[in-house]
Amino acid sequence: MLKMIQPNCRVQFAAEDIEFILSVLGPRLGTAEGLVKLLADEESRDLILDDEELFRALLERRGCLRVSTHFYFYVLVRHVFLRSEIKDRTVADYVAEVLAEFARAERARCVVPGQTNPLDYFFEMLAALQTADDRMQFQIRAHIGNYSLFLSGVFPERIRFRAERKGFPDLKYYESLGRSQYRAAGDHKLAQRYELTEIFHTLSERFETTRLALNDISERVFSLGDGGEAMERLLIAKPAE
Repeated sequence: MLKMIQPNCRVQFAAEDIEFILSVLGPRLGTAEGLVKLLADEESRDLILDDEELFRALLERRGCLRVSTHFYFYVLVRHVFLRSEIKDRTVADYVAEVLAEFARAERARCVVPGQTNPLDYFFEMLAALQTADDRMQFQIRAHIGNYSLFLSGVFPERIRFRAERKGFPDLKYYESLGRSQYRAAGDHKLAQRYELTEIFHTLSERFETTRLALNDISERVFSLGDGGEAMERLLIAKPAE
């Protein structure tokens, strides 16, 4: 089943995250007990996570990091988004959650009830919209938006290579598809129930800016290993016929 991704990275701290924050900001924050109390307060927590020193430390120490994926991606995404004038923390939180989920290849697959196999191609997902019920349509549209952003944000050079050499969709296709599906998902009544309306509309309106900000992360630090068959399967995304 498709999982509805929510902006939850800022409320999922692991013990390793506390230790890392103290190792970077310890002289200013005091003890671990004091930091836990600060992180329990929303305003204090957000100010701590916005600290530029945390961002720099994640980049400089990445070879020996022991932090949760939620903490890692949130701090990186938040800071590159700020530089791109995307200031809404919930948008950064949502995109960080997308990266944390999709970094595990099996989580990126579109599993629809009634379908024998996961839908690995965009044209299959778009076709599934024609027969899906209202709730599943919303979930598929959100997934297509997330998937388009993930692939174009993390693997832009591979998409360019495949487009130029093999005739696969280019980055403009991913942007157009992601933008339209985020817009449709944001207009759906279920987006209000999940409190995702504004997030989806922002990602639709600023898809290219968001994608370019993620490209910055990808160029600096992001790697899912040597590629392999699983990642090649993720990159096989064809337009609907």
